[in-house]
Formats: sequence, C-alpha cells, structure tokens
Amino acid sequence: MDATMKVTLLSIVVLFWSFAECSDPLGFDPLTPSEISRVQTIVQKEYPTNHKPTFNYVGLEEPDKVKILSWQSSNPKAKPKPSSPPPRRAFVIVRSQKQSHEIIVDLSKRSIVSTKVYQGNGYPTLTLGEIEEATQLPLSYEPFKKSLRKRGLHDLSQVQCIAFTLGWFGEAKTSRIVKIKCHYRNGTVNFHARPVEGVEMFVDFDDMKIVGYNDRYVVALPKAEGTEYRASKLKPPSAPKPKQDHGPGFTIDGHSVSWGRWNFHVGYDSRAGPIISLASYYDVQKQKHRPVLYKGFVSELFVPYQDPTEEWYYKTFFDSGEYGLGQFMSSLQPFIDCPSDASFIDAYYASSDGTPVEIPNAFCIFEKDAGDIMWRHTEAAIPNELITETRSDKTLVVRTVSTLANYDYITDWEFTPSGSIKAVVGLTGILALKATNYTDTEEIKKDIYGTLVADNTIGVNHDHFLTYSLDMDVDGVANSFVKSNFETVRVKDRNIPRKSYWTVVSETAKTEADARIKLGLKPSELLVVNPNKKTKQGNKIGYRLLPGPMAQPLLVGDDFPQIRGAFTNYDVWVTPYNKSEKWVAGLYVDRSRGDDTLAVWSQRNRNIENRDIVLWYTMGFRHVPRQEDFPVMPNLSGYFEMRPTNFFESNPVL
Repeated sequence: MDATMKVTLLSIVVLFWSFAECSDPLGFDPLTPSEISRVQTIVQKEYPTNHKPTFNYVGLEEPDKVKILSWQSSNPKAKPKPSSPPPRRAFVIVRSQKQSHEIIVDLSKRSIVSTKVYQGNGYPTLTLGEIEEATQLPLSYEPFKKSLRKRGLHDLSQVQCIAFTLGWFGEAKTSRIVKIKCHYRNGTVNFHARPVEGVEMFVDFDDMKIVGYNDRYVVALPKAEGTEYRASKLKPPSAPKPKQDHGPGFTIDGHSVSWGRWNFHVGYDSRAGPIISLASYYDVQKQKHRPVLYKGFVSELFVPYQDPTEEWYYKTFFDSGEYGLGQFMSSLQPFIDCPSDASFIDAYYASSDGTPVEIPNAFCIFEKDAGDIMWRHTEAAIPNELITETRSDKTLVVRTVSTLANYDYITDWEFTPSGSIKAVVGLTGILALKATNYTDTEEIKKDIYGTLVADNTIGVNHDHFLTYSLDMDVDGVANSFVKSNFETVRVKDRNIPRKSYWTVVSETAKTEADARIKLGLKPSELLVVNPNKKTKQGNKIGYRLLPGPMAQPLLVGDDFPQIRGAFTNYDVWVTPYNKSEKWVAGLYVDRSRGDDTLAVWSQRNRNIENRDIVLWYTMGFRHVPRQEDFPVMPNLSGYFEMRPTNFFESNPVL
C-alpha cells in the first residue's frame, strides 16, 4: 500500500465514523430469505435439476473494504446520494456432477457474474440435508442390521447415526467420503452415551451410497441408566427459575445495535456463525465515534481427538469448515439461554436444495449486570471525611449457540462501557464417548486415551482451538502491531539498595514473520496501535490483546491433522488485509491437505507496518474428561479481551 492509498483510506474512515451513528451498513447485512430464494432460482436455471445441484454454501459476497467505507462515509441525509451503494452479491458453492462450482450472483441484476470450477484439494462444507440422507442409509443396509442382531439389538427405530469427516492422511487421491457410526438409544435421549463400538460404514456423499463397511469387534454397550439430563425427568427438578430483569437499554435497527457509546453491526454466515462488524465507540471528549473493530468472527474451530486407534484416529474435526458453525446454530430459549429482557434476531441459511431455512431466535442480545465492579475507590485519609466512589459494571452481550452433534458451543461477544470487547466461549453438551469393556480403572493395563467416566464408557482426550479473525481498525485503517516486552534490568548504581527492576521495550513488527507469537515464552503485551495518531501526552493510540486460555498444539508438525491445522502453530499471527484470506483452514476444508491455510499465506512475509492489518488469535482448551463431565458437561468457559490502551485521554467511564 503506497502513501497515497494510506491517506485515502484514512480520510475515508474519518468520514465514515462521523456518520456511523446514523448509517446503514448495507455491506454487512446477511442474505435475507428472499435473496436466498433468488439465488436458488438463478442458480437452478444454470444448473438444472437433472444435474442435482447441492447448495453447500450460500453467503454474502462482501464488497471490497474501501467500497464499504466509501459508501458509509457519504452523508445519508444528502440528496441525491453522492455515490451508489456497493452491489448486493452472493457467493455460492454448488456441488454438481462431482465438481465444486464457485458462483457469484448479482442479486439486484438477478444474474450470474462469474462461475468457476474448483480444481484444488478438498471439498465444501457438508450440508444438513446430505448428513440426514447419509445417516439414514444404515437402516436399510443388511450387513448393518446383521451386526445389530449379533449384539442383541433388534429395534431399528432406536438407532441414531452420525456422519464424521475423514480428514486427510497422505492419500494421493481422495473422494468425498464420510464415515458413519451409530448409537442405540433404547431408554435414553442421550444416545451419544451408547455408541455401537466396532461398527462403521463409509458413504460416498456424491453418489449417496455405502461404499465400505467394517464390523471389527464387539464391545459392551454402555447402559442407559444414569445418562438422563432433562430437568423434567430428574428428581427433584433442577431447572432454574427465570430471572426477572428490567427493560433493555439498547436499540436494534435491523442488524445495527446501539448501546451506551457503542455502535456495531450483527451479521450471520452459515459457516462462521455470528459476525461482529463496524464496531465504534463514541468518545465524549472528542465528540465523535471512533472505529475499533471492522470485523470479527470465528474463522475455524479445530477439534483433534487423541485416540490413534483404527476407529478414532481420523476424528480431527474442523467444525467451521467441515460442518458450518452457522448452519448448526440452535434456537435460543427465552428466560433460560437468555434473560427475560433479551431481544432476539433470526437467521437464515440455504438448505441443500437452496431453499431458505429459518433459525428462530438465533441471536439474543441483552445487558448483563452480575454485580461486578467497574471501578471504585475508598479514601479515608482526608480528615473528618470518608469518600467511597464506585461504579457497577454492566456489559452488552450478543449470544449464539452452535450445537455440533454432541458439543454445544456458547459464543458471546461482550461490549463494556470502558471500551473493551470480550469474546467469550463456553463448552458444554455431551462428551465424545467410546464404549469399552472396562468398568473400573484398576482393570486398565494400557493407554485408553482418555478417562473412564462411567461403566463401559471412555471420555476421549481432545483439544478445542478457536481461531478468531480480528480486523482491527484502531481509530483508522492503517495500524501496526507492537510487542511490548518486559525485560529485567540490573541497577548499576551501587548507592541504590535495589538490584533490579523491569522495564518495557517496545518493538514494532515490520513483517508477518515478526508478528508470529507463541504466548508464554516471553513476558510481553501485544498491541494494535495507530502509529499516525497520539494522545496529548504523546502515547500511540491502541488496543491490546489480553489472551484467554492457552493450549498450544502437542501433535508433531508432520502429523497430517497438524499440517491441516498449522494455523494453530502460533497463538497470534498478523497479516495485511486481504479480502480472499478469510478462512484460516482454507475455503475447502473437508479432506483438505493444508495447502490453503493461514500458515501458507503468511509465508509471503508481507509488510504489516502502518497498514490495514488483521489479527488472528487462537484460544485453546485442552480437555482431559472428568467424571463430572458425564452424562452432560457443565459449562467450561474462557475469554479473551481487546482492551483500549492509550486510546482515550483518560478513564472514559467517570
């Protein structure tokens, strides 16, 4: 980016945030049901039904960032508008005749802008329709029915099957095949707790037929007793009473939210789930909205299980790219998932045949006041006077829940009055369980790759890596990444009794290689700063990353799952903004080979100083299951925070 381009971007952003409180971010609104239907009609004309097109992805084709900011910067009250808004377009991946077709549809012109057949490795996201069809195949497959009878299981209506992606383990050629494994309910809705171990089927998703079958051994089926988790079936009932709250202190206009001094946009994508964009904070001292976050979302959720046996080694899932966090979002329950004064937003995704599908109450937005203290001080040193000043803390929460088979991921974006943005993740639901003949740990003489959590039931060890894409625009587009390292210094003056102290030595990353960070190796603070702006005291305006739980990968670098998940090799990466670099595991993740990941993009070692940059941060959870996680797992949560650092002239919440 040359100097002229930087100045242009900066001027655009200044104009944009001047009108942020009243502008409508057309560039980020998710596709509406009518737009999804329009895409379906247009694409089906190009790919007739005899080609059996499957809509694997239908999402917003985002306009270029400069175009969005340029449009948003124009005064919405001006007549006529100074320029036309960016065209509404959809990006579509259709699977037809065993090929992946990339299509861009112009929604206003009702026409296809471009088409391309993908020639690389990997396959698009699985659809719910494909999964449902594939998991019904075993019920009419005679070898599977014979395997059930061999185990004394006779009621097919009690069988529940799941489709698992296979990953890639060095094969020269791969097909779009998934593995089907089944469970037997018979007395419990918690079917995950009763796996039919040793039996597996391979289904070709393009031909939708079983192409392989194994019945390797018989293991005891775990009991149904003790697996119930529904409050209505437990004694005494354990459902919490609804909490009565005051009315909302925020406003929602379409997908734009205003609360206190915050303005931001709530978007949706069938792969990413929730997307937060155009977040700005109104600075009272400067009398204007100041940009903070252009766009933030979960780019990938990598979950490698640690059982290397034949039946489990392939379970190294990429829940965003292979399954879609958005299409697996659950409808939130008022008064339970969200407080009584929450507001809700629906979401829509395209089904396998392109028909829009509604997720009612996909988002809830609410104020949270947990009795926390935002700041306080008691002063007793003044004669005859006791001063106590305190401010209670309150945050605005945007919540979604994605249920990927057994696991439920609660993802919150929290906005605080003091200018922080927190990304909170809660892990709950059901463990991935493996049947075994063991009923007591004293019987175990070898590694079972997990914990015996109940009779005949192993909770398998695993990790959760959530990689966030954070396009920070700290008071403008051109930003830099700064490492403020803490270094110990020896005191040389022998007249001073102290022998050491620590100081801060700041280093600005010039290239992508400079910004790759493994947290915990060196004490430091990591900041995104605007090098073009300073406070009155001369400090660079910035936001710093306060990391959350860390679980750096323990797999060897040449292990195939880690090649595909190489974006977790570092906790932090920084890249220059590139519209095409959105998904850290690649656009086609199912059976991918790791040749289109953040780790590959970053090898170009591009300049990132005083540029439009994107921060990639991975929050990790290492999970050794415990008996308390069975039959349903209490919420395990963690969060990271982007916190203002010399962004304001003083405390903004006095």
